[in-house]
Amino acid sequence: MKSLAINAHQSKNLVYDCFMASEVVKLSKVVSIASAALFLIVSFRLLYTETLMDTKWATTELAWTAHPETGGYDDAMNPIRTYQVCNVRELNQNNWLRSDFIPRKDVLRVYVEMKFTVRDCNSIPNIPGSCKETFNLFYYESDSDSATATSPFWMENPYVKVDTIAPDESFTMLESGRVNTKVRSFGPLSKAGFYLAFQDLGACMSLISVRVFYKKCSTTIANFAVFPETATGAEATSLVIAPGTCVPNAVEVSVPLKLYCNGDGEWMVPVGACTCSAGFEPAMKETQCQACSPGTFKSKQGDGFCLPCPANSRATSGAASICSCRNGYYRSDTDLPESPCTTVPSQPRSVISSVNETSLVLEWSDPRDLGGRDDIFYNLICKKCLPERGMCTRCDDNVDISPRHLGLTQRRVTVRNLQAHTQYSFEIQAVNGVSNKSPYTPQFSTVNITTNQAAPSAVPTVHLMAATAGTMSLSWLPPEKPNGIILDYEIKYHEKDQGEAIAHTMTAQRSNALRARTVAGYGRYSMPADFSTNLQTDPPKTWQELWPLIVGSITATFVFIIAVVVIAIVCLRYENISSTLNKYEVLGKLTPGMKVYIDPFTYEDPNEAVREFAKEIDVSCVKIEEVIGAGEFGEVCRGRLKLPGRREIIVAIKTLKVGYTDRQRRDFLSEASIMGQFDHPNIIRLEGVVTKSRPVMIVTEFMENGALDSFLRLNDGQFTVIQLVGMLRGIAAGMKYLSDMNYVHRDLAARNILVNSNLVCKVSDFGLSRFLEDDPTDPTYTSSLGGKIPIRWTAPEAIAYRKFTSASDVWSYGIVMWEVMSYGERPYWDMSNQDVINAVEQDYRLPPPMDCPTALHQLMLDCWVKERNLRPKFTQIVATLDKLIRNAASLKVVTNSTQSGVSQPLLDRCVPDYTTFTTVGDWLDAIKMSRYRDNFVNAGFASFDLVAQMTAEDLLRIGVTLAGHQKKILGSIQDMRLQMNQTLPVQV
Repeated sequence: MKSLAINAHQSKNLVYDCFMASEVVKLSKVVSIASAALFLIVSFRLLYTETLMDTKWATTELAWTAHPETGGYDDAMNPIRTYQVCNVRELNQNNWLRSDFIPRKDVLRVYVEMKFTVRDCNSIPNIPGSCKETFNLFYYESDSDSATATSPFWMENPYVKVDTIAPDESFTMLESGRVNTKVRSFGPLSKAGFYLAFQDLGACMSLISVRVFYKKCSTTIANFAVFPETATGAEATSLVIAPGTCVPNAVEVSVPLKLYCNGDGEWMVPVGACTCSAGFEPAMKETQCQACSPGTFKSKQGDGFCLPCPANSRATSGAASICSCRNGYYRSDTDLPESPCTTVPSQPRSVISSVNETSLVLEWSDPRDLGGRDDIFYNLICKKCLPERGMCTRCDDNVDISPRHLGLTQRRVTVRNLQAHTQYSFEIQAVNGVSNKSPYTPQFSTVNITTNQAAPSAVPTVHLMAATAGTMSLSWLPPEKPNGIILDYEIKYHEKDQGEAIAHTMTAQRSNALRARTVAGYGRYSMPADFSTNLQTDPPKTWQELWPLIVGSITATFVFIIAVVVIAIVCLRYENISSTLNKYEVLGKLTPGMKVYIDPFTYEDPNEAVREFAKEIDVSCVKIEEVIGAGEFGEVCRGRLKLPGRREIIVAIKTLKVGYTDRQRRDFLSEASIMGQFDHPNIIRLEGVVTKSRPVMIVTEFMENGALDSFLRLNDGQFTVIQLVGMLRGIAAGMKYLSDMNYVHRDLAARNILVNSNLVCKVSDFGLSRFLEDDPTDPTYTSSLGGKIPIRWTAPEAIAYRKFTSASDVWSYGIVMWEVMSYGERPYWDMSNQDVINAVEQDYRLPPPMDCPTALHQLMLDCWVKERNLRPKFTQIVATLDKLIRNAASLKVVTNSTQSGVSQPLLDRCVPDYTTFTTVGDWLDAIKMSRYRDNFVNAGFASFDLVAQMTAEDLLRIGVTLAGHQKKILGSIQDMRLQMNQTLPVQV
């Protein structure tokens, strides 16, 4: 296209025209140099801009419209690509130049780059005072290319003025022209396109080139997400959201994916992220996810890289998320994908047997090949062989194998109660964690033994049945282990304080002797006993009469021994804990691998507990956004936490108020020392603490829905029974975890349960909790500080004696169940604390909330059993709730609120007496339905007589649409009807 060829109005001064023509030639050289100098800048800018129109690259006539119309040629009569005007010698100049129609392309804001020169008015002799050194820039929007030479009118309205353009430098006749570059922007644009217009009011100027462009954020990849090319917003300060999509083979880890494009065409504020899928690793400076090469794998999604296959495994194709085991090698169900494949062990070696009559001791050595694993154990299979039949069968249950016959971790067993003079075969298998994966029987070593012929065991104690001056009648049981057929018995007796005993042998048919004999010989004698023949004895007693005495004696002896052992253990543990207890001593008394709570108050320096259990966070990583509440020690805020190498998360921040004492700081941080020891999905998670700057902070995960009690009240009637039971199950799981760690909460209530956006409930607020004594039979905490106790949630023994146990937490959990099923109702309503204590002491219990399933209220009553040892454990509570969730039909059975018994419900507190209210509004306030006051009044239900006649259709008609609220109001109306019937006079 040709360049712009519109020249200045013909001047009457030919010399001046020649001057201008020569200046144009000079300017063309200047423009060429300037273009070359700006080439790098333009190239860089193209990364962030898109050109809509540029006269610099025009190769044909532009045919822009000028007013008044003029022609443009240089001194050689060739069209020139410059608009020039220099009518400075004429007054009242109003020269216009308008571009062609420029399509907008859905751009909201455009930029205009103008290159021009302006003559210094002082350098032009003999000109009037109307000479100017500026010109104006306008634009005109249109939905089509409809402008003509006369429309729109050449005036500021309908044109929209952008700015008055002034040069940075002007030139004189004796100097070279200096090119000025100015950029202006305008918007927002709303129509299909626009025209540019330039107005000259008396300047000597030359418009060299015009470029129209818009800024954009070019296509980019951030956090493994692709964000498309995005134009900037309508204003220079606008931020335009660009949605992102994960690059191939990547998955979202946080949503939504978006970037903000600012007015300068720069990306900022990335939100969300993707990460490479399993089997793919970052590549190309983390802009691509490439497949793992054969022989490598990546088991999880994330930013990690592919790893070589573990030992004895392989990956024959790319993008492997796990390397398959080679033939004969396996992984157990608990092995990680990164674990090497292992195999089964060889058979045990060096089996040694030692037979002692009918007992056997077996010992062996480890297999030569353990299969590459250290979780080896052994199985012992006992078989009884019958040579005459040529077969072996499994030993019966009478054979005692100690410590056990399966899952042995030690390489020695003792086998008892074998039959005498019998052949046995024992197979000792070596197995490990992958033996069950192998299709073959575990390798084993076999040992064959034959038991000795054993003599019978001793005869039990002999009993005197009857005695005269010269005779005695004795009785006894046969030996416990006859080890063969009893041939006869031998009795040995003598007069007291005289010589050797006389032994007599009798046949087996006579059961009144003291030593048994088999073919293997005599057994041991029974214990000697003294009997007298010169005393009158009681009538003979039968064996049935003597047996209770024997059993009673043995039982009493056994109970006495157990009692002594238990008392000794309790005293020993009490002595250990009451001494200078520290964390190492506590851990030393526990089962290896068992995690236990350590009371931070047992540390001489409380700061040591904070350092051990809570991670220190640099204050620069924490940003407080707003205050959401107040705590005991200061404010509670919502904010953001950005740790190095981790994505930013929303957190809750507790701050310690200014002017705190050392004790307040210790008590404040003790909660962090407690929380830092817990790791469970239903326990609030501690992110860390800030102690090295002010204010001191405790940073925890943020729970969007806040406290459970207020959340339930806000959403009254909105959840299904299954959802409510799911919340209760989460709370019980968290309390089971605390109980297993020997930890008592002491303040379990719905207000101390937090709820996140997924309705997951988490136990929080550990200000009243303490460590338990290390006694699994009765772990207790004795409050030495006194202090306030939440009466409505606390078990009777904890109120009376300050004895807190996991059983008292179970009582509190029952109250929480009632709070949840009643949607945040206050336990015991408006009863005073003393009334609550008296009612509970008299075995009154809270009634079932409206529509509460029978099974759930029964579980509440179980939690409120007065005898704490009879209350269920949290393990049982979790199992019960799981069973109810699996069997949803059991939750459809609604409890009858009129039940009675030892745990009597507080029915008089449950049903408000309508006669105590003066207005319907007061009644609605009492049943927590005050939000419907205006609905009742506007519909005309202003008296209790009318309210008592209401139906579900009436409630729906006046605007009570929530099913839970309808049930609550209709239930109270039913109670009102019953009370009205009770108040009617009785006709005789």
